[in-house]
Amino acid sequence: MSDDVFLWWFLLCAVSALNVLALTYSAAALRRRHPALSDEVYAARRWQLLLAAGYVFGCAYRCAFPVFDVQRQVLTDSWLSSVIVGRSVATFAELCFVTQWALLLWEIALAGASRLARAAALAMVPMILVAETFSWYSVLTTSNVGHVVEESLWGLSAVFFVLGLASVWARCPSKLRPLLAGACAAGSAYVVFMFTVDVPMYWSRWLADEASGRHYLSIAQGVEDASGRWVVSHRWDDWKSEIAWMSLYFSVAVWLSISLIHAPVLGEVKGSQPAHA
Repeated sequence: MSDDVFLWWFLLCAVSALNVLALTYSAAALRRRHPALSDEVYAARRWQLLLAAGYVFGCAYRCAFPVFDVQRQVLTDSWLSSVIVGRSVATFAELCFVTQWALLLWEIALAGASRLARAAALAMVPMILVAETFSWYSVLTTSNVGHVVEESLWGLSAVFFVLGLASVWARCPSKLRPLLAGACAAGSAYVVFMFTVDVPMYWSRWLADEASGRHYLSIAQGVEDASGRWVVSHRWDDWKSEIAWMSLYFSVAVWLSISLIHAPVLGEVKGSQPAHA
C-alpha cells in the first residue's frame, strides 16, 4: 500500500474510533441528564442515541473497509469489503441518519406550530428511501445516472429541512436563534455543495460512460457481480476522486449525528398554537 493511501486509511480508522468514544460519552451524558428531562424529551433523545449508534457504527465499518462501489474497488481483499455488504451497511446507516434529522425537525415543527416544517419532516425519510433505491440501481448496474437522482434527492431533503427551520424563526425564542441560524447555514452549505459539486460530478461521469459506450449490467448480473467481485487497489490515483467526500462524510457528518443527542429541549415556542392537520 502506498504511504499516502495508508495514511488516509489510518486517519479514517482513527477518526471512527474517536467517534465511537464520543458516542459512548454521549450515552453516559444522556443517562446523567435523565432525571432533569421529561419522559417525552428523554424518549426523543434516546431515539437520537440509538439512531446515531446505527450511523456511527455503520460509518466505522465503512472506514475499516472502504469501497468505491461502481468500480468494485476496495482496500482489503475480503468478502467484508464486497460492494453488496458495504452498500447494505451504508443503506442502514444513512436511513438512521436521515431519521435523526426528520425527528428533530418534527420536534421543531410541533414546538413552532409549523405545518410546513411538519410536512418537511414527514417527507424526508420516504424521499431518502427512494434515493437509496436509485443508489442501489447505480451500484448494481454501474450506471451513474442513479447516483445523479440519489444525490439530487439528498440535496432536496436538505432544502426541505432548511425551509422547515426557517418557518419557525419568527416564533423561536431568541436564545435558540443562534442555533437555528447555524443549522440553516450548515444545511444551506450542504445544498450548495450537493448541487454544484456532487450532482454535477456524477452527471459528468454518466455522460463520459455514455460517450464511451459503456456496457451496463442488468440488476441480476449486478447482484452477482457486486457480491463476488472486488478489485483491490492501494494506489492513490485510484482513490483520489473519493477521498474528499469520504473524509468529510465519515467525520463531519458523524459529528453532526452525535450532536443531535445533545440537542436543546425546545419546549413550547412563545405564541405557538397546536399545529393543524
